[in-house]
Amino acid sequence: MNTGLIHTTVLLQEAVDALLGQPQPAQPQTFVDATFGRGGHSRLILSRLRPQDRLIAFDKDPQAVASAAQIDDPRFSIRHQDFDGIGALAAGSVAGILMDLGISSPQIDDPGRGFSFRFDGPLDMRMDTTRGQSVAQWLADAPVNQIAEVIRDYGEERFAGAIAKAIVARRQERGAISSTTELAQLVADTVKTREQGQNPATRTFQAFRIFINAELEALQTALAASIDVLQTQGMLVVISFHSLEDRIVKQFIASQAREQVDRRVPFAPAQTLRLRALGRVKPSASEVSANARSRSAVMRIAQRTDA
Repeated sequence: MNTGLIHTTVLLQEAVDALLGQPQPAQPQTFVDATFGRGGHSRLILSRLRPQDRLIAFDKDPQAVASAAQIDDPRFSIRHQDFDGIGALAAGSVAGILMDLGISSPQIDDPGRGFSFRFDGPLDMRMDTTRGQSVAQWLADAPVNQIAEVIRDYGEERFAGAIAKAIVARRQERGAISSTTELAQLVADTVKTREQGQNPATRTFQAFRIFINAELEALQTALAASIDVLQTQGMLVVISFHSLEDRIVKQFIASQAREQVDRRVPFAPAQTLRLRALGRVKPSASEVSANARSRSAVMRIAQRTDA
Protein backbone atom coordinates (compact mmCIF):
# COMPACT_ATOMS: atom_id res chain seq x y z
CA MET A 1 0.00 0.00 0.00
CA ASN A 2 1.51 3.29 -1.11
CA THR A 3 0.63 5.80 1.60
CA GLY A 4 2.61 8.67 0.09
CA LEU A 5 0.13 9.40 -2.70
CA ILE A 6 -1.90 12.59 -2.34
CA HIS A 7 -5.48 13.26 -3.37
CA THR A 8 -6.80 16.79 -3.87
CA THR A 9 -10.53 16.80 -3.24
CA VAL A 10 -12.52 18.47 -6.02
CA LEU A 11 -15.23 21.03 -5.21
CA LEU A 12 -14.54 20.51 -1.52
CA GLN A 13 -16.16 23.61 -0.04
CA GLU A 14 -18.94 23.75 -2.62
CA ALA A 15 -19.99 20.13 -2.06
CA VAL A 16 -20.02 20.36 1.74
CA ASP A 17 -21.83 23.71 1.63
CA ALA A 18 -24.52 22.13 -0.56
CA LEU A 19 -24.79 19.07 1.67
CA LEU A 20 -25.06 20.98 4.96
CA GLY A 21 -26.60 24.23 3.77
CA GLN A 22 -30.11 23.58 5.08
CA PRO A 23 -31.08 24.50 8.67
CA GLN A 24 -30.88 21.37 10.82
CA PRO A 25 -33.53 20.40 13.37
CA ALA A 26 -32.57 19.90 17.01
CA GLN A 27 -32.63 16.09 16.80
CA PRO A 28 -29.53 14.19 15.63
CA GLN A 29 -28.98 14.03 11.88
CA THR A 30 -27.20 11.40 9.77
CA PHE A 31 -25.21 12.23 6.65
CA VAL A 32 -23.58 9.89 4.12
CA ASP A 33 -20.30 10.24 2.26
CA ALA A 34 -21.02 7.49 -0.26
CA THR A 35 -17.51 7.51 -1.77
CA PHE A 36 -14.94 8.15 0.97
CA GLY A 37 -11.81 8.08 -1.24
CA ARG A 38 -9.15 9.65 0.94
CA GLY A 39 -11.64 11.46 3.12
CA GLY A 40 -11.37 15.08 2.03
CA HIS A 41 -15.11 15.60 2.03
CA SER A 42 -15.65 13.47 5.15
CA ARG A 43 -13.14 15.41 7.23
CA LEU A 44 -14.67 18.75 6.32
CA ILE A 45 -18.18 17.43 6.97
CA LEU A 46 -17.11 16.22 10.42
CA SER A 47 -15.61 19.62 11.22
CA ARG A 48 -19.03 21.16 10.62
CA LEU A 49 -21.31 18.57 12.23
CA ARG A 50 -22.79 19.02 15.68
CA PRO A 51 -21.87 16.63 18.52
CA GLN A 52 -25.17 14.77 18.17
CA ASP A 53 -24.88 14.19 14.40
CA ARG A 54 -23.12 11.33 12.63
CA LEU A 55 -21.48 10.55 9.32
CA ILE A 56 -21.55 7.16 7.59
CA ALA A 57 -19.00 6.62 4.80
CA PHE A 58 -18.79 3.92 2.15
CA ASP A 59 -15.89 2.78 -0.01
CA LYS A 60 -15.10 -0.48 -1.80
CA ASP A 61 -11.33 0.19 -1.95
CA PRO A 62 -9.46 -1.47 0.98
CA GLN A 63 -6.86 1.30 0.91
CA ALA A 64 -9.59 3.92 1.33
CA VAL A 65 -11.04 1.96 4.24
CA ALA A 66 -7.58 1.81 5.83
CA SER A 67 -7.28 5.58 5.43
CA ALA A 68 -10.70 6.04 7.05
CA ALA A 69 -9.55 4.01 10.07
CA GLN A 70 -7.25 6.92 10.93
CA ILE A 71 -10.24 9.14 11.72
CA ASP A 72 -10.76 9.09 15.47
CA ASP A 73 -14.27 10.47 15.84
CA PRO A 74 -17.19 8.67 17.51
CA ARG A 75 -19.57 10.33 15.05
CA PHE A 76 -17.88 8.61 12.09
CA SER A 77 -18.09 5.08 10.71
CA ILE A 78 -16.85 3.47 7.47
CA ARG A 79 -18.35 0.55 5.57
CA HIS A 80 -16.25 -1.54 3.19
CA GLN A 81 -18.73 -1.77 0.34
CA ASP A 82 -19.70 -0.03 -2.86
CA PHE A 83 -21.86 3.06 -2.60
CA ASP A 84 -24.93 1.25 -3.87
CA GLY A 85 -24.95 -0.20 -0.34
CA ILE A 86 -26.71 2.95 0.87
CA GLY A 87 -29.96 1.14 0.07
CA ALA A 88 -29.50 -0.89 3.26
CA LEU A 89 -29.95 2.26 5.39
CA ALA A 90 -33.34 2.87 6.92
CA ALA A 91 -35.91 4.69 4.83
CA GLY A 92 -36.05 8.40 5.55
CA SER A 93 -33.09 8.21 7.92
CA VAL A 94 -30.53 10.41 6.12
CA ALA A 95 -30.34 14.21 5.96
CA GLY A 96 -27.86 14.33 3.08
CA ILE A 97 -25.93 12.11 0.67
CA LEU A 98 -22.71 13.07 -1.13
CA MET A 99 -21.40 11.01 -4.05
CA ASP A 100 -17.98 11.91 -5.50
CA LEU A 101 -17.80 9.57 -8.46
CA GLY A 102 -14.96 8.08 -10.47
CA ILE A 103 -11.39 7.41 -9.48
CA SER A 104 -9.11 9.09 -6.94
CA SER A 105 -5.60 10.39 -7.53
CA PRO A 106 -3.95 7.76 -5.27
CA GLN A 107 -5.58 5.04 -7.36
CA ILE A 108 -4.40 6.61 -10.61
CA ASP A 109 -0.89 7.38 -9.37
CA ASP A 110 -0.15 3.97 -7.83
CA PRO A 111 1.36 1.78 -10.61
CA GLY A 112 0.40 -1.35 -8.70
CA ARG A 113 -3.30 -0.63 -9.16
CA GLY A 114 -3.07 -0.68 -12.96
CA PHE A 115 -5.40 2.25 -13.61
CA SER A 116 -3.02 4.44 -15.61
CA PHE A 117 -1.25 4.09 -18.93
CA ARG A 118 1.41 6.51 -17.63
CA PHE A 119 3.03 3.81 -15.49
CA ASP A 120 4.01 0.21 -16.06
CA GLY A 121 2.01 -2.03 -13.77
CA PRO A 122 -0.27 -5.06 -13.62
CA LEU A 123 -3.45 -4.65 -15.65
CA ASP A 124 -5.79 -4.82 -12.66
CA MET A 125 -8.08 -1.74 -12.31
CA ARG A 126 -10.25 -3.25 -9.56
CA MET A 127 -11.28 -0.71 -6.96
CA ASP A 128 -11.91 -3.57 -4.55
CA THR A 129 -8.77 -5.70 -4.83
CA THR A 130 -10.22 -8.36 -2.52
CA ARG A 131 -12.74 -9.70 -5.00
CA GLY A 132 -13.68 -10.00 -8.67
CA GLN A 133 -11.71 -10.30 -11.89
CA SER A 134 -8.91 -7.99 -12.90
CA VAL A 135 -8.95 -6.51 -16.40
CA ALA A 136 -6.11 -8.88 -17.38
CA GLN A 137 -8.10 -11.90 -16.24
CA TRP A 138 -11.18 -10.75 -18.11
CA LEU A 139 -9.26 -10.03 -21.32
CA ALA A 140 -7.69 -13.50 -21.21
CA ASP A 141 -11.03 -15.06 -22.18
CA ALA A 142 -13.42 -12.34 -23.29
CA PRO A 143 -14.81 -12.69 -26.84
CA VAL A 144 -14.00 -9.98 -29.34
CA ASN A 145 -17.59 -8.73 -29.60
CA GLN A 146 -17.83 -8.22 -25.82
CA ILE A 147 -14.51 -6.35 -25.69
CA ALA A 148 -15.64 -4.11 -28.55
CA GLU A 149 -18.98 -3.44 -26.88
CA VAL A 150 -17.33 -2.43 -23.61
CA ILE A 151 -14.85 -0.08 -25.32
CA ARG A 152 -17.61 1.46 -27.42
CA ASP A 153 -20.28 1.83 -24.71
CA TYR A 154 -18.10 2.84 -21.74
CA GLY A 155 -15.28 4.59 -23.57
CA GLU A 156 -17.25 6.12 -26.45
CA GLU A 157 -14.33 5.02 -28.63
CA ARG A 158 -14.93 5.03 -32.40
CA PHE A 159 -12.12 2.53 -32.98
CA ALA A 160 -13.60 0.01 -30.53
CA GLY A 161 -13.86 -2.80 -33.07
CA ALA A 162 -10.30 -2.46 -34.29
CA ILE A 163 -8.91 -2.33 -30.74
CA ALA A 164 -10.89 -5.41 -29.70
CA LYS A 165 -9.65 -7.35 -32.71
CA ALA A 166 -6.06 -6.34 -31.96
CA ILE A 167 -6.39 -7.48 -28.34
CA VAL A 168 -7.72 -10.90 -29.36
CA ALA A 169 -5.11 -11.29 -32.13
CA ARG A 170 -2.36 -10.48 -29.64
CA ARG A 171 -3.84 -13.03 -27.22
CA GLN A 172 -3.84 -15.74 -29.86
CA GLU A 173 -0.30 -14.99 -31.01
CA ARG A 174 1.59 -14.27 -27.78
CA GLY A 175 -0.80 -14.74 -24.87
CA ALA A 176 -3.04 -12.35 -23.00
CA ILE A 177 -2.04 -8.79 -22.18
CA SER A 178 -0.97 -8.51 -18.54
CA SER A 179 0.45 -4.99 -18.10
CA THR A 180 -0.71 -1.42 -18.55
CA THR A 181 2.11 -0.51 -20.92
CA GLU A 182 1.35 -3.50 -23.15
CA LEU A 183 -2.27 -2.42 -23.47
CA ALA A 184 -1.40 1.24 -24.02
CA GLN A 185 1.09 0.37 -26.76
CA LEU A 186 -1.33 -1.97 -28.51
CA VAL A 187 -4.01 0.74 -28.56
CA ALA A 188 -1.50 3.34 -29.79
CA ASP A 189 -0.48 0.99 -32.61
CA THR A 190 -4.13 0.42 -33.55
CA VAL A 191 -5.55 3.95 -33.27
CA LYS A 192 -3.87 5.91 -36.02
CA THR A 193 -5.57 9.23 -35.30
CA ARG A 194 -6.04 10.76 -31.89
CA GLU A 195 -7.63 13.77 -30.18
CA GLN A 196 -5.14 16.57 -29.64
CA GLY A 197 -3.50 16.35 -26.24
CA GLN A 198 -5.06 12.98 -25.39
CA ASN A 199 -3.27 9.64 -25.21
CA PRO A 200 -4.94 7.21 -27.65
CA ALA A 201 -5.43 4.69 -24.81
CA THR A 202 -7.45 7.12 -22.65
CA ARG A 203 -10.89 5.95 -23.74
CA THR A 204 -10.00 2.25 -23.62
CA PHE A 205 -8.60 2.49 -20.10
CA GLN A 206 -11.70 4.40 -18.98
CA ALA A 207 -13.97 1.79 -20.54
CA PHE A 208 -12.24 -1.18 -18.93
CA ARG A 209 -12.19 0.51 -15.51
CA ILE A 210 -15.89 1.37 -15.61
CA PHE A 211 -16.80 -2.12 -16.80
CA ILE A 212 -14.67 -4.15 -14.40
CA ASN A 213 -16.01 -2.16 -11.42
CA ALA A 214 -19.64 -2.02 -12.65
CA GLU A 215 -19.52 1.70 -11.93
CA LEU A 216 -22.55 2.83 -13.91
CA GLU A 217 -24.73 0.03 -12.58
CA ALA A 218 -23.73 0.92 -9.01
CA LEU A 219 -24.49 4.58 -9.69
CA GLN A 220 -27.98 3.82 -11.00
CA THR A 221 -28.71 1.62 -7.99
CA ALA A 222 -27.37 4.20 -5.53
CA LEU A 223 -29.38 7.04 -7.06
CA ALA A 224 -32.59 5.02 -6.93
CA ALA A 225 -31.88 4.08 -3.29
CA SER A 226 -31.20 7.68 -2.34
CA ILE A 227 -34.85 8.61 -2.90
CA ASP A 228 -36.01 6.22 -0.19
CA VAL A 229 -33.11 6.79 2.20
CA LEU A 230 -33.32 10.60 2.22
CA GLN A 231 -35.69 12.30 4.61
CA THR A 232 -37.92 15.15 3.44
CA GLN A 233 -35.76 18.19 2.62
CA GLY A 234 -32.69 15.93 2.56
CA MET A 235 -29.90 16.87 0.14
CA LEU A 236 -28.43 14.84 -2.73
CA VAL A 237 -25.06 16.10 -4.03
CA VAL A 238 -23.31 14.24 -6.87
CA ILE A 239 -19.95 15.08 -8.48
CA SER A 240 -19.31 13.46 -11.88
CA PHE A 241 -16.16 13.47 -14.00
CA HIS A 242 -17.26 12.23 -17.41
CA SER A 243 -20.29 12.45 -19.63
CA LEU A 244 -21.60 8.92 -19.02
CA GLU A 245 -21.89 9.50 -15.26
CA ASP A 246 -23.22 13.03 -15.58
CA ARG A 247 -25.86 11.97 -18.10
CA ILE A 248 -27.18 9.34 -15.68
CA VAL A 249 -27.27 11.82 -12.79
CA LYS A 250 -28.87 14.57 -14.88
CA GLN A 251 -31.55 12.27 -16.27
CA PHE A 252 -32.28 10.75 -12.86
CA ILE A 253 -32.78 14.12 -11.19
CA ALA A 254 -34.90 15.34 -14.11
CA SER A 255 -37.10 12.22 -13.99
CA GLN A 256 -37.71 12.67 -10.26
CA ALA A 257 -38.22 16.43 -10.47
CA ARG A 258 -41.34 16.39 -12.61
CA GLU A 259 -44.78 14.89 -12.28
CA GLN A 260 -45.11 11.46 -13.86
CA VAL A 261 -48.34 10.61 -15.68
CA ASP A 262 -49.19 6.97 -16.39
CA ARG A 263 -50.48 7.16 -19.96
CA ARG A 264 -52.11 3.76 -19.53
CA VAL A 265 -54.35 5.21 -16.81
CA PRO A 266 -54.94 8.80 -17.96
CA PHE A 267 -57.37 9.72 -15.18
CA ALA A 268 -55.16 8.50 -12.35
CA PRO A 269 -53.40 11.17 -10.25
CA ALA A 270 -49.94 12.07 -11.49
CA GLN A 271 -47.01 10.79 -9.46
CA THR A 272 -45.75 13.79 -7.52
CA LEU A 273 -42.20 15.00 -7.89
CA ARG A 274 -39.74 13.51 -5.40
CA LEU A 275 -36.70 15.74 -6.00
CA ARG A 276 -36.22 19.43 -6.55
CA ALA A 277 -33.28 20.23 -8.83
CA LEU A 278 -31.20 23.00 -7.24
CA GLY A 279 -28.49 23.56 -9.78
CA ARG A 280 -25.25 22.59 -11.42
CA VAL A 281 -21.78 23.72 -10.29
CA LYS A 282 -18.44 23.61 -12.09
CA PRO A 283 -15.00 24.16 -10.54
CA SER A 284 -13.74 27.72 -10.57
CA ALA A 285 -10.95 28.80 -12.88
CA SER A 286 -8.60 28.99 -9.89
CA GLU A 287 -9.41 25.41 -8.86
CA VAL A 288 -8.84 24.10 -12.38
CA SER A 289 -5.54 26.02 -12.52
CA ALA A 290 -4.42 24.45 -9.22
CA ASN A 291 -5.75 20.95 -10.00
CA ALA A 292 -6.07 20.06 -13.67
CA ARG A 293 -7.95 16.86 -12.81
CA SER A 294 -10.88 18.97 -11.65
CA ARG A 295 -11.54 20.46 -15.10
CA SER A 296 -14.16 17.90 -16.14
CA ALA A 297 -16.05 17.85 -12.83
CA VAL A 298 -19.76 18.66 -12.70
CA MET A 299 -21.67 18.81 -9.43
CA ARG A 300 -25.46 18.47 -9.44
CA ILE A 301 -27.57 19.29 -6.40
CA ALA A 302 -31.11 18.17 -5.60
CA GLN A 303 -33.37 18.15 -2.56
CA ARG A 304 -35.88 15.51 -1.47
CA THR A 305 -39.38 16.93 -1.54
CA ASP A 306 -42.43 15.88 0.46
CA ALA A 307 -43.38 12.27 -0.30
